[in-house]
Amino acid sequence: MANTHQKTLAKPVVIEGVGLHSGAPVRVQICPAKGDSGITFRRTDVDARLSVIPATWSNVVQEPLNTRLQNEDGVSVGTVEHLMAALAGLGIVNAEILVSGPEVPILDGSAAEFVRAFLRAGVADTDAPVRAIEILDSVRVERDGARAELTPSDRLSISFEIDFEAPSIGRQKASLSMENGQFLRQLADCRTFCMKSDVDKMHAAGLALGGSFENAIVFDGDRVLSPGGLRRVDEPVRHKMLDALGDLAMAGAPIIGAYHGVRAGHALTNALLRKLFATPDAWRFIECEKRVADNLPGASVSLADLRAVA
Repeated sequence: MANTHQKTLAKPVVIEGVGLHSGAPVRVQICPAKGDSGITFRRTDVDARLSVIPATWSNVVQEPLNTRLQNEDGVSVGTVEHLMAALAGLGIVNAEILVSGPEVPILDGSAAEFVRAFLRAGVADTDAPVRAIEILDSVRVERDGARAELTPSDRLSISFEIDFEAPSIGRQKASLSMENGQFLRQLADCRTFCMKSDVDKMHAAGLALGGSFENAIVFDGDRVLSPGGLRRVDEPVRHKMLDALGDLAMAGAPIIGAYHGVRAGHALTNALLRKLFATPDAWRFIECEKRVADNLPGASVSLADLRAVA
């Protein structure tokens, strides 16, 4: 049963892996934080005076293939979207994240390992009340045939449509309400995806050096090259929904509204948040009473949900 207090982790969690872009080992430690402190990243490999990077929409550097945060001193941390989605999916809004390098580890390309570690560590209440961002009016952004939109609703829902020429992906659409652990059961294990031709080009250019068949679904024409194939028949569109939840978490509080994306990516979702906060009449902060808090992501999550995570 949910209550009306903001959540953090019960104890620190340490996860190690490799960076998607560099291929270098990276260590991330996610620590409890007091209420109303939000999510902050701290680079442990740079001067402590320059190392803090708040996870807010205004610190996002718009890039097509990942979400990178950068502070006023130019210190950045990339590939944060899967970690942010795991936190948002569990309703965790306060954490300090220590990262040993310029990017969060890619792990298996989904949010599953983060979710598993967080649930095992436990989720704790803070003294601060739950606050949310209520969408009051529709806000939309469009770019190059893609669009992202937020509309009023009584809870957070995410719908997405994608359309790829590759027959192994094609057209896919899905829609989910995010309450009652739906993120864990339906999205958390869905991996990032790409075409083999794109991987070959990036590797040849010295990019995505940590990318492999083990941390992404790699498609080649009508074939799935990654071991074990797909985890779900529509895994690509579900991963786009996972990304959207992580990018929406940069709003700084849970969103009460319906998100709809069509061929949208990280940059467009960030552009949507920028337009939202530039439109004062389209939103408001609210302090959530219990019936509202019960519909937020993570409100009814338990260790039993681990069985649904790959």
